[in-house]
Amino acid sequence: RKTTYYVPQGRAIHCMVILYTPIEDLITKNDRRCEDRNTGDCAVPSTEQDRLQRGYIKLTKVLPWIHEKLASLDNEESEDMLKKLKRSTDSARGDDTGTLKELVASWVNIECRPTPLLRADDKHRRGFVSDACGQLLCPAEWHWDDPIIKAGICDCTVTFIVSENSWLSFMHENHEADLKNLERGLMKSKLWLIPLQAFKAIFTSPSSTNEVDGEGDGADRLRTTNVRFALSNITSWRIMDGDFNYQIFWNNIVDFFGDTPGPAARARVNELLEWWTRQVTDNQQRLILMANSLQKSFQAKSLAGLDDGGYFPNVCQCSRCSETAYGGCRI
Repeated sequence: RKTTYYVPQGRAIHCMVILYTPIEDLITKNDRRCEDRNTGDCAVPSTEQDRLQRGYIKLTKVLPWIHEKLASLDNEESEDMLKKLKRSTDSARGDDTGTLKELVASWVNIECRPTPLLRADDKHRRGFVSDACGQLLCPAEWHWDDPIIKAGICDCTVTFIVSENSWLSFMHENHEADLKNLERGLMKSKLWLIPLQAFKAIFTSPSSTNEVDGEGDGADRLRTTNVRFALSNITSWRIMDGDFNYQIFWNNIVDFFGDTPGPAARARVNELLEWWTRQVTDNQQRLILMANSLQKSFQAKSLAGLDDGGYFPNVCQCSRCSETAYGGCRI
């Protein structure tokens, strides 16, 4: 029962808290910071220390019971609990990357119409090998259509190194950046809306988004790194993809949301998070209304004695069936 309980909790950690940092490191760094504070050590924390501290705070928001739980367990029990959380976190990463691999391929085929079309089960024709994927993966400050830039990126020349220190084209609205203001339209791409809507409203039930409390920026960070991976041609998850470092890319996005340089930047980030919340809420409401409408329509037809097979052909809904049975009762 304990393992079953920790599975959804571990998935929440992956989605909203951390991608690379072990849970043990977050807890250890927080304990050390508290000790330094108690001993009067007022050294200015580094950016990395602040990032880990924000990660721990996020962890306690997502799993509000963890601090008290750790205090009540001995070392062996604590290690066992953290192992179970890590196992479910790793499992969540594999599930998410596998799902996005298919979703992103479908989206690129519909929106960009590459030749040949991307295959959901094959990543070798993605990355900069694919003109469509290359355009989306291109740093926002460069123009993929420029043959010199395209050749430089594909040939991995020193002048056109694609690293984690650039925002990528797929992160911007309409996949085009305003070179005078790279924040304009950042993280408002349609490519983000597809996996967002899918994970929040299709592959999970509408109510499942409320199972774990948390803020939106963790999911935004996760989506960015996973979409980048889905567009690439590497077949297994790893930190380095050529000159591109996923861990530093993740940290850059963490800092964008959490380490804002001033109140004006904080206001822009809050506005972006509110925009994302509206996208999630509006989409869920549409799906709920659609489902309710279909259900009422079916019930009305049933009460009227009409059998409209166009909606649910020969569906058994008897209480004895473990699930909806198409083609008649399974009992």
